[in-house]
Amino acid sequence: MSENRGQAAGGGLGFTGALTIALIVLKLTHTIAWPWVWVISPMWISAAITVAIVILVALGAIIYSYVEDRWRR
Repeated sequence: MSENRGQAAGGGLGFTGALTIALIVLKLTHTIAWPWVWVISPMWISAAITVAIVILVALGAIIYSYVEDRWRR
């Protein structure tokens, strides 16, 4: 049986999650009058950045593979 004292098993709530919850609370308490798309924006902006990074890494791998293949010929 493994001992797991004092160590978190999950990642927890990060900055983006905390900011999203804070903005939702502010929206529901009528402190801000932003549209919902901007209240939820920390989630979709971070998702868009993640997708962009994945695409850039994949394109880099494809370009590297192409250049390496051309170099060996």
